[in-house]
Amino acid sequence: MGNFKIRDLGIIGDRKTCALITSQGEVAWYCPGRFDKPAYFSSLVDPQKGGFCSFTYSGKKFIKRGYKERSAVLETEFDGLTVTDFMPLSNGSSGICRIYSEAPEAIENTIFLKPYYGLGLPEYEFQKEKNQVTISRTLFLSASHSISVEQGRVFFTIPQGETGWFYISEKPFDLEISLKDLLSLKADTLKAWKKISSQVKYEGIYEKQVNDSLRAIQLMTFQENGGIIAAATTSLPEVAGGSRNYDYRYVWLRDSAMITSALIRAESSGEEERRFLSFLCDAKYRNSQKMLLPFYSLDKLVAQPEEEIPLDGYQNSRPVRKGNNAMDQLQLDANANVILIAKMIYGKSDEKLHWETVVDIADFLVERWDEKDHGIWEEEAKEHFTSSKVIVSKALEFIADFAEDEDQKKHWLNASEAIKKFIIEKCITKDGAFATYPGSEEVDNTAALFPVWLFIEPDSPEMKKTIERLEKHHREGRLYHRTLENFDASKEGVFLAGCFWMAQYYIMAKDIPKAENIIKSALEFSNDLGFFAEEGDIENGEMLGNFPQTFVHASFIGTILDLNNHLTELDKNN
Repeated sequence: MGNFKIRDLGIIGDRKTCALITSQGEVAWYCPGRFDKPAYFSSLVDPQKGGFCSFTYSGKKFIKRGYKERSAVLETEFDGLTVTDFMPLSNGSSGICRIYSEAPEAIENTIFLKPYYGLGLPEYEFQKEKNQVTISRTLFLSASHSISVEQGRVFFTIPQGETGWFYISEKPFDLEISLKDLLSLKADTLKAWKKISSQVKYEGIYEKQVNDSLRAIQLMTFQENGGIIAAATTSLPEVAGGSRNYDYRYVWLRDSAMITSALIRAESSGEEERRFLSFLCDAKYRNSQKMLLPFYSLDKLVAQPEEEIPLDGYQNSRPVRKGNNAMDQLQLDANANVILIAKMIYGKSDEKLHWETVVDIADFLVERWDEKDHGIWEEEAKEHFTSSKVIVSKALEFIADFAEDEDQKKHWLNASEAIKKFIIEKCITKDGAFATYPGSEEVDNTAALFPVWLFIEPDSPEMKKTIERLEKHHREGRLYHRTLENFDASKEGVFLAGCFWMAQYYIMAKDIPKAENIIKSALEFSNDLGFFAEEGDIENGEMLGNFPQTFVHASFIGTILDLNNHLTELDKNN
């Protein structure tokens, strides 16, 4: 088990948690109850110790897979067999449902649920007369055919010519389960996803890929409070076999703000954006903070400190971690991104939601903008990162349009102008490019966003020189590496969000062929279901980093919206 690549992963979910399923039908990751709870299926990060669910038959051959309409109901076609996987969205039901079409030959099923990322031993209570198994008093398993429990594993066989199913529920079964029950759950789930997907409607260029990215974001949104996690996984490596492996199952301000921005621009109904802003404001008050932390847990609390789990890791990439130590970093850009989202929401409504919190954040940025921070890449080094200064300046400028009086407006605008002066005087390299921070002669592809944020024109001398440097020193093939202070970024994969930022720059610079080449090259690092990880390895085509990376999906959506708007405008003028 576990012999697969990140590219091979598909996702089902109920907007509380999710399961990752390979093209061979192996369930390789599943955290019951909530995205950030301990996994019971975890062969993704340890093929030997981790739990899994799989099936075999002698003629098994993968053909194709896809989602039913805009839902998260996944259908995988094998030679002579179709397997349907979903997590129910119906009247409090939860867990993993699988339905098999008529078996072309006998199908052997193995289900091995192991608590705490595979380190715990499952306790089974087998009710033979009901053909149901309770696992560690947490999960409840029912199947279409006679179950047996041997050496801690659950087995059942679907005879040739018969249909079959199983249901791993997070709640006890009140009654015996039948195929009719699962089909009813499936129908309810499709109906629920139809409503979810209708909240954002996009029509235009790359329509399927944009809708795939919207599905990824909607899957990673915690339904109970609107928090959007960065990814469903922990410790999928940025460098295969290396130690840059982190837990991304948290709500990052920066990532979520950029995601929310993409949803707003895609003409969403506004529900998810308002819920996200409420999530952050609740978290701020719940933790009695003046500034917002870089990220929060799904219960709006400070994330747990980093802890290593004794597992082998994906492709022997150790350590495997839970928790994240970047929780107490000063990240000015993260707070500024929240203000940008508030501004976008206010621009679509007469109501200034959570205005007191927005004022607190703006005033905090005025007080602290001249401090060093950890920047967008959350490294140990603290510097006056140029990208942090730029977005703080623009956030204060934008939110000043909604100020309650002239004194408040001047307070924010004066700080914005002071930051601009600091950038122009101190954040330029000797050859005239935007430096990563004062005194550095290096550039970073975050600068590609400066025209997008309306800080500077794309054809300014500083931007042209910055892009020239990025093309010369940070490009691999048609894609780009970011710049890190504590690690040689050329040793990791190309950073996909940064690649889409470069495409956005070229759209603004009206070099559409260049932008489209970047987009097409970056799309090669999405899989057959349209999911992105964080990075891509140019040499072997492998996907790297946690999955699915919502930050990348949001960057892709924003880029395509810019491209679609540009092409639409061209059509109008021709």
